[in-house]
Parts: sequence; C-alpha cells; structure tokens
Amino acid sequence: MKKGRRFQWWHSHPRERGWRDPRYRDRGQSGAEYAAMFGVVAAIVAAIVGLSVPAETGTGLKSAVCRVIHPLSGADACATGDFADGGEGGGEGGGGGGGGGDEFVPNGDPFEPTRCLLAQDQTKTTVVVQIFFIKISSSEQVKLQQWSDGTVTLERITETGGGVTASISAGIKGLEDWGGSAKLSGTYLAGSGSGGQWLFSGNKTGDTQKDLELNLEDAKQFTEYLKAQDECNSRPAGPRSSELGMICGYHAGKKKPDLEPERAPDVDITKTSVEASGNANFGGKFKSNGKGGKDSKDLGKISGELANGTMTEDVVVMRAHSGPNAGKITFVYTFSVKGAAGAGGIAVGERMQQVAVTYDAATYDQGEKDGKSHRPEKLVVTTSQEAGEGAGVKVEAGANAGPVTIDVGGGGGTTNSKIHTETSELILDNDADSTIVEDWLRGNGDPAKNPLPSPTDSAEVPGPDASPLERLLHDKAKLSRLDYNANTDWWNASLGIGFGISAGQFTLGFKLFGIDITHEEKSQTITGNPTYATGPKNGGARPWVDWKNCSKIKPIPT
Repeated sequence: MKKGRRFQWWHSHPRERGWRDPRYRDRGQSGAEYAAMFGVVAAIVAAIVGLSVPAETGTGLKSAVCRVIHPLSGADACATGDFADGGEGGGEGGGGGGGGGDEFVPNGDPFEPTRCLLAQDQTKTTVVVQIFFIKISSSEQVKLQQWSDGTVTLERITETGGGVTASISAGIKGLEDWGGSAKLSGTYLAGSGSGGQWLFSGNKTGDTQKDLELNLEDAKQFTEYLKAQDECNSRPAGPRSSELGMICGYHAGKKKPDLEPERAPDVDITKTSVEASGNANFGGKFKSNGKGGKDSKDLGKISGELANGTMTEDVVVMRAHSGPNAGKITFVYTFSVKGAAGAGGIAVGERMQQVAVTYDAATYDQGEKDGKSHRPEKLVVTTSQEAGEGAGVKVEAGANAGPVTIDVGGGGGTTNSKIHTETSELILDNDADSTIVEDWLRGNGDPAKNPLPSPTDSAEVPGPDASPLERLLHDKAKLSRLDYNANTDWWNASLGIGFGISAGQFTLGFKLFGIDITHEEKSQTITGNPTYATGPKNGGARPWVDWKNCSKIKPIPT
C-alpha cells in the first residue's frame, strides 16, 4: 500500500466486482461481439483494481487482467513494463536485493529479524454447502514450515463457519449464441476454529543445516503418526471397538519420532469474512425445437471459465492458551484481492495486506469491561503479492427442468508463481509506543495524516508531514523482504440445484442446494537474496542489506 492511503478495511466494507471468462468456440461472431465480451470482463476487473490497488502500482493481478483484456497481445506484452516492475513487488526492491547487497552485517544487529521462513508445504481442503441463501463452510489446513534457525513447525487448523450469500447474473448482449455471461456475488461468513502447532527443535548438533534436516525428518515421521491416529479415531463403533482402538493407538504410537515435538499453541479461533466475487462465463446453450421450431425451451448449457476475481476482508481473533504466546490475544486483519484468467493456460495474481496486533488477553478483557483503551504489545505489518501462470481448466454443465436447474462443475490445474513478501515487526515495550499504535487502529486523528506505510516505505526518511506511526515504524521496526518460488496443484468439484427466472439477458434466482469442494496443495521455497533494513544511517534512511542469517541455511526439498 502506498503512502497516504488509509488502512481501514476492517472499519469499512469496500465493494468488489469479480470476473470470470469462459472457454469459447468460433461460431462466426463479429469482432465487435468479441470485443464486447472482453469489455464486460474488463469493466468488472477494473472495479476490483480501482478499489484495491493504486493505479500507479504494478501487481501480479494487473498482469492477469492484462491477459484477459488483451488476449491477442501475448504473454510477453503483459510480463514487461509496469506489469512486471514498479510498486512494492518489483523494480529495485522487488527482488529483495535492492540497496547494498554486498555490505557485511555483523551478528547481533538489533534490527535483524530473529529468523526467516525458508520453505513451506501447505495442504488445504475447503467444503462449502449452500441451502437457499445460507452458506456453511468448513476447511482443514496443514502447514509444514522450515525455518532458518534449524527448527521445523507443523501446524493444523480446522475452521467452520456459516453466513449468507446472494448473487445476480446477466448475459452479455450480442453474445447469446456464445453463452457469454457475467456474475456478481457477495458473501458474509462468521465462524470459529481450533488449531494446533508442533515445534520440532530437539536436534542440536551444533550444525544448523544438519539440525534442519533431522528436525524435518522428525516432523515428517510425526505427520505419519497423526494420520495413523486419525484413522484410529475414525473407526466405526461396534463390538470390541474399545479394545481394537487401543491396539490401533498402540501401533500408531510406534510411528512417533524419538524426540517428541513441543506442542504450541492451543488456540481458540474466531473469524469473520466478507467476500465479493465475480466471473465471466463462455460456452453454449441447448434448446428443444418445439412444435415446428416454435416455442423452443432451454434444456441446459455447457460453459468454461476464462476469468474470475475475488476481494476478501477477514478478521481473525486468536486466543492462545499454551505455548510461548499463552495468555495472549491477537487480532489479524487481512485484505486480499486476487484474480485468474485464461482457458487451458491460467494466469493468476494476488495481493494481500495484513496487520496483526497482539495484546495481553487478561488486560484486554478487563479494558473491554471497564471501557478503557487498550495497550498493544506487538504489531506486525505484512504485504505480499503473487503472480504466476500454468495449465488448468474449470468447466460447468447444466440441465433445465422448467425453472429448476441442475449444475455440475469441476476442474483442476497447476500454477507456478513468484511471491514477494515484506514484513514490519514492532515490539511495543512502552506506553507511548502502544498509544501511537492503538490511536492509529481506532482511527484517531486526521486519517489523511495517518496512513499505513509499507515496509519499503518505512525504510525511507520520513517526510515533514509523517504520522506518528510512520515515524515509529521507521525508527524501531524490524523490516525484511523475501521472495519465493511457489507451485500449486488444485482441483475443484461442485454440484448445484437452483431455481431461476430469466427475463431477457438477466437471470434472477437462488440455489436450493449446492456443494463445492476445493483441494489445494502448495509448496514454496525461498529464492533470491533475502534482505533486511539496518538501523537509520546518516540522513535517516535505513539501507537494505543481505540477510546472511537467512540465506546461509538452505531449505530441504520435501
């Protein structure tokens, strides 16, 4: 986020437009109709970009948008110029190596972050059920993370939520025979979850690289134990079930590593999410001939997805009961916008901005009860953007029986992408600093003078009109920039039964029942030259230097 933009996504609810484009067949339509279809998609996409990303900031999303709006220009045209450089993720700072990469930094620099994430393997499965306007979702996410201090963490979080959703769709005028249509939808969800994290740090050979290898092996072995234990817990009830369960648990326990991990933390999770999305479809419709070719009826359709876009605001509250953060409560505010485009070959882009604020839970609860202001203890600002491409497809087929429709969809693919992340971490160890952060969170003061600086902005010399928060992050925050290569495999399956009424190009209706399952496996590995910002030098700027404690340990392929 650029300087001067007010960070306020949990105070307001920006509307979003999304877009989805289908696969198409050349059926002789004119170039004007072809352009009209992409014009509709472009308008929807432009609404997303205009509401979430500064016009002068190049992002991976813009690259994906470019490939939809200019499908004949080729990938190279969209991968050069402002689409690949500029903004926080490109140019001099985009590779994570801008600014004095050869400068030696001695150990013990108070501005050097403690550790960095070297690699991450993540698996997430999400199931969404819709009955009329009610939406119910559940998800399970597992992360295996390698850290530069030789430790490994294994995290598993499950979430369930419920809320409401609504949508409206419209055909694209002039493209009726092509089945061109666009759809906008909105969703509100509130949910809760539970999480567990295991820390593998028992191997201490004196060689950090060797420790990482051994701790990773322990983590993999412990993962097999958890899978075996889950199978034991899911055994059906019946005669001798208790005895068989004990035998199963005994054999599962043999899979544990010799050095058991540290369990941390036991966390209560609550989450609210507001989502707006849209898409553009392209395909064909089937009609009956009727009597003598008259009174034909719609029988169904088949279509593909060429483009889609989503804007999401999440507020997550995590209350830790054990581990190093026991007795802490953390609020995580996340705003993200992402899009995908292309039939057969998919271009994806995503931009995320996140703020996490930690309090002492007991003090926070008492302050809420007494109506007093709070004292945050830690602030973390994270920005990331991802751009990539790969092979994949998402299609949908439907059949009509009067006003009732049945839709079946699915797809899958693989995406290779690059991720650029920046982080500011600030420990609030005195009342003055805590007050500055709390005032900013509550929007006190002139919003125009109270922006959220990005980590790159925080390394620059504050201007004369800089806000107290900008000066605080510049003077005291630990600033880092990292880049990753990522590979994502995904598949999706859906079924929907709906009721709709068509009026010209518009369709109004609702789902009687729907289920949507998405599975994603994503691995990311650090690349390039990780950097962090040292303390202020002559003139006040904070130069970016090689983060040697991050780069000297190499991630281990999994």
